[in-house]
Amino acid sequence: MPDILVVAELAEGKVKKATYSAITFARQVAQGTDGRFSILVLGAGAAAAATELAGFGASTMLVADDAGLAHYTAERFAPTIIAAAKSFGVVVATATSFGKDLLPRVAAALDAGYAGDISAVQVDGDKLIYKRPMFAGNAFGYCTVSTAIQVVTVRQSEFAPAEPSGGTSPIQTFAVVAPGAGADRVEFVSFDQVKTARPALTDAKVVVSGGRALKERFNEILEPLADTLGAAIGASRAACDAGYAPSDYQVGQTGKIVAPQLYFAIGISGAIQHLAGMKGSKVIVAINKDGEAPIFQVADYGLVADLFQAVPELNAAIKATQNQT
Repeated sequence: MPDILVVAELAEGKVKKATYSAITFARQVAQGTDGRFSILVLGAGAAAAATELAGFGASTMLVADDAGLAHYTAERFAPTIIAAAKSFGVVVATATSFGKDLLPRVAAALDAGYAGDISAVQVDGDKLIYKRPMFAGNAFGYCTVSTAIQVVTVRQSEFAPAEPSGGTSPIQTFAVVAPGAGADRVEFVSFDQVKTARPALTDAKVVVSGGRALKERFNEILEPLADTLGAAIGASRAACDAGYAPSDYQVGQTGKIVAPQLYFAIGISGAIQHLAGMKGSKVIVAINKDGEAPIFQVADYGLVADLFQAVPELNAAIKATQNQT
């Protein structure tokens, strides 16, 4: 089996945590095939960012540092990745907005098969079998890719972030490939980022999510509990559509996919679209006054109660326990 190329994702010159899920995939494939993996770090500040990844066991760190790549556009990033990918059998990135936008373009240029948003991989002789969620995660499909180069994106919530393995990978400079004429028709305008002191929703170990039932008291009820637990705040699509929560809080099939150690579903009925985004959570706690709500079918712990009374009482009890310790 040919070697694997991991495409690292950077933000402001730093490696994004999502990249470590792609490294986990690469390690699994390399171990199953006796192959090797390399990491391509591309963008402005790539040389400094590469040092963050040097201890993860890659056979080579390919570094393409160019100040002209300070802002991501697929038209300017893809040519360099395409050039690097020709020496590998599998090209992988995490299925973030970066990976989902970039790697299909790479696959098309290489005439390569593409397996997107996979949740697991199995090595079967000289074949890789990819598991993909379907129908909002209610079913799974399995596929293989028969082209010489396989292009893959992996679901971050299903591949645990890799830990350093020791040693230092050799660093090799890789030349940035000039984009085609089409890149001149695409202009980076701005990146409007919502910054918060809370953990990022997709990276948080604890997520406190609320539904439309919270109405205008969404923040009033959820923020104290999130503060106590050091948690990120999420929301159902219904809560976002109603204007009770910003759209970047949305968890679900059309929102963000999360798999924290602890997930609170407060006032959320449990529609399949929401479950698709959070049912990989290790422990799920549901609070809802409707004892027949579908969310209780997936919850590890459920409380049938008035959330406006139960959540403040729960928060007070947790704080009291914390003070005792």
